Amino acid sequence: MGTVDDSLADLPEPDRGCLLRVVDTVRTLVPEAVEGMSYGMPALKLEGRPPLGVVAAAKHLSVFPFSPAVIDAVAHRLEGYSLPKGTFPFTPEHPLPDDVLEDIVRLRRAEIQK
Repeated sequence: MGTVDDSLADLPEPDRGCLLRVVDTVRTLVPEAVEGMSYGMPALKLEGRPPLGVVAAAKHLSVFPFSPAVIDAVAHRLEGYSLPKGTFPFTPEHPLPDDVLEDIVRLRRAEIQK
């Protein structure tokens, strides 16, 4: 296992499964990404930069896209979600929609590779 898998291994379900779904989406859409850490959180990296990071907080899970432009591009599609600066918090009961998550990854990939 690598850094991302190791970091998530001890999380209880359903949190672990929800964050692994996010990580698996990145692995599918960015297969050349490598495991690492960014800003102290597990992240897959593309060209040395993370498409996104994931974290389990006390009361929610979070996806960090490291990009205000990506957040702005999809925020309107997340009605009903709390959207603090820099992150997309969610819960296992209210996960990020697959299409939004995939767009976050695609947009971040495009930013990194331009």
